[in-house]
Amino acid sequence: MKHFTYKIDHDFGLAPNPFWGYCTLAICKSSIRRNKNLNIGSWVFGTGSVKLKNLHKLIYAMRVDETLTFNEYWNDPRFPHKKPILNGSLPQLYGDNVYHQDPTTGIWIQEDSAHSLANGLVNQKHLDRDISGKNVLISQNFYYFGDHAVDIPQYLIESTCTNSRDKQFVEEEPATQLLLWLEQEGYNKNYLYGNPISWKQHTK
Repeated sequence: MKHFTYKIDHDFGLAPNPFWGYCTLAICKSSIRRNKNLNIGSWVFGTGSVKLKNLHKLIYAMRVDETLTFNEYWNDPRFPHKKPILNGSLPQLYGDNVYHQDPTTGIWIQEDSAHSLANGLVNQKHLDRDISGKNVLISQNFYYFGDHAVDIPQYLIESTCTNSRDKQFVEEEPATQLLLWLEQEGYNKNYLYGNPISWKQHTK
């Protein structure tokens, strides 16, 4: 089974969105979300970057437990809290459940969100890129460290980190070793160990 890693250079709790009991990847990283090698059970690892001053740290890891279309995600009764509320809390502001189609015309709707323009205008660049990913990834088996990102063991850096923002495959053995290390270190799944790194911008 193939697993995936990519480098994160901003983390607002939008991609991934680790709130409300599920870690979801619904926007950005379209090359992962639509990848033909992605399977139920694949893991996605998001690692640090020079920009975030946390290179070779693990920001999050999620197992793909389910994939949904955007319309399924929008209409699913499990995910109303993932729909953005711009005057709400930060987790509400950065909701990732923003795309669905008009049932009559089939036209794509981008809800007023962190990925739209001011005054709720459509950001066509984001819309085109995001919906090209086709799938929304759903996880109930995840680790989220955010601004408490953990150092990846030295012996796993080369096999689990990438030098670019684009995705890279992670083979089964190093993925298993990294997950085993997380267990041995006592980290619990489905727990938020930190806040999204880029939320610091809201406290300046």
